[in-house]
Amino acid sequence: MKYLFIILLWTGYCSLHSYLISIRFTNYLTRRLKSYYSFYRLFYVIISLALLIPLINYSTRLADAVIITYKFPFSIIRYTFTWGSLLTFFWAFFFNYDSLSFFGIRQILEYRGIVKISSSEKIKKNGLLGLMRHPMYTALIIYLWCQTFRFTDVIVNFVLTIYLIIGTQLEEKKLVLEFGDSYIKYQQEVPMLIPFIKRKV
Repeated sequence: MKYLFIILLWTGYCSLHSYLISIRFTNYLTRRLKSYYSFYRLFYVIISLALLIPLINYSTRLADAVIITYKFPFSIIRYTFTWGSLLTFFWAFFFNYDSLSFFGIRQILEYRGIVKISSSEKIKKNGLLGLMRHPMYTALIIYLWCQTFRFTDVIVNFVLTIYLIIGTQLEEKKLVLEFGDSYIKYQQEVPMLIPFIKRKV
């Protein structure tokens, strides 16, 4: 029963997290909030963290037996993938993406007239974005499975992996709407999550 509860909790979180940033809901908020929509991204991040932290805390404190242990040489492999995924995630976050826009800070600065967000149609293809379209999601999936010790971890990581894959597909649709043919061309040139493989949209 506790495993079913964990599945329901994480599935509920993922569904809410996805809905709050969906095209339909954000378009609705844009119409209702008008210029105040600039504050929504920051609100979204705060709500996401406020719900995520207690959920992680509950999952990690759940009584469960260890089913996977990492001994040499697998411990070395695990640490290599763990640190590699963290390096990839933070490198992409700070050097390939706009971290201020991610947290909603740039949108608020634009609302206050401090900065101006350009509506450029140019797609970034430098660095990791030249190897895969969503390096942060790839890094997250790798990191999750490197932290698998208990059966609870298997369940949570399985739910989150499915969510990340589905969420990536949904984000792809939003990017096609935003950038049009230029993003479709990017899809044809660069794989989505796994580098060095043939494109598959």
